[in-house]
Amino acid sequence: MKLGSARAAGAIFGLLASACSPLKMFDAVMPKDGGGRLAIRDAAFGPDPRQRIDIYVPTAASARPRPIIVFFYGGSWNSGTKNGYSFVGRALASRGFAVAIPDYRLVPQIRYPAFLEDNAAAVRWVRRHSNEFGGDADRIVLAGHSAGAYNAAMLALDPRWLGEDRKAVRGLIGLAGPYDFLPFDGPVVQHTFGAVSDPVSTQPITYVGAGDPPAFLATGDKDETVRPANSDSLARKLRAVGTQVVRRRYPEVGHAGLVTAVAKPLRGRASVLDDAIAFADDVTR
Repeated sequence: MKLGSARAAGAIFGLLASACSPLKMFDAVMPKDGGGRLAIRDAAFGPDPRQRIDIYVPTAASARPRPIIVFFYGGSWNSGTKNGYSFVGRALASRGFAVAIPDYRLVPQIRYPAFLEDNAAAVRWVRRHSNEFGGDADRIVLAGHSAGAYNAAMLALDPRWLGEDRKAVRGLIGLAGPYDFLPFDGPVVQHTFGAVSDPVSTQPITYVGAGDPPAFLATGDKDETVRPANSDSLARKLRAVGTQVVRRRYPEVGHAGLVTAVAKPLRGRASVLDDAIAFADDVTR
């Protein structure tokens, strides 16, 4: 079986498609885009070994600083590693963006809201060090898949996390994100959020307000892990306050398939990469 073929990629994906399983094996065998490269590996944005970040940049030169996408991976807040997402970093970088992919502390080492504190620290590190990799500190798009989309949405919508740095956020890209999931009715959310005295405060939808950054919200019609209704609910509330929203639904695509469609051999399954880049280009002009 030739690993570079779409059929082989689909077979490998089938072995890994249990929700948001770590994608290190998938990433290892995927052909990568040639227009992006890893520029910085394992930079520390905090003292914990999980507080490390990778930066991908386009191989082509640019006359001006490039807009930045900070991508948070999923994994139910209890698993995942940036080392499984170089296919995302290189794909986005090949389209002209500087790309930051941080690790962050996970359950059970921590609970909510410590992973958001880590994500915010990563964004602040990106802004402070943007000149080291040719990024524009004032043109940032926050992106994520699944639990990572939750993280991105909370940073984009809730001013507690980024403070003044939130002004640099030009857009939100959420792939299959949970944004409106009360009550806490499963073990994952119970373990992550169950000790919070005010559950409403954990929901991204709670913080929607005038002046929020534009949002690209995507789901697969076959998602049985995070209900697409989460994205519908957030889109409605954002539009109600006048925020620009692009809502995309991809037929025959499941939960993990929404992010693996970014990989070169699987892009025929859904136009996630093209659609997200079109949005990011628009909001960072």
